[in-house]
Amino acid sequence: MIVKTVWQGRRAFVAAGDSGHPIRMDAPAAIGGEGSGATPMELVLAGLAGCIGIDLTMILNQFLGDIRRLEIEAVGTRKETPPKGFTAVEVIFRVDGDIPEYRLRKAIEMGLERYCSVAGSLKADIRYRLILNGAETVA
Repeated sequence: MIVKTVWQGRRAFVAAGDSGHPIRMDAPAAIGGEGSGATPMELVLAGLAGCIGIDLTMILNQFLGDIRRLEIEAVGTRKETPPKGFTAVEVIFRVDGDIPEYRLRKAIEMGLERYCSVAGSLKADIRYRLILNGAETVA
């Protein structure tokens, strides 16, 4: 896998990988950027959410017709000093549909622990919460 990243001026960059889809990144104005794109750390969280989402839909493929909504929110906690990497990430799954909780939990845990390459690449402590049909579940 190769990603080429090209400077666009000031703090802005555009990256594209093998898929060819461009991703614009920029820093906030407070550190000299223009806020014209996502920050790299936002993209890390987006990558985690997308990765586990793809894994989840693959694991639950035969049950996708029973899912009406799947939203994944990743909330990162960062170190105070440079490098300000993530120390912890909470991944919140909001699912609506006619699918048993145990099936969702098993798929989430398999994805996070075994299949999600982004989760496997992070040093952060990754935990999750499941909200099924509007109600928070307890593991």
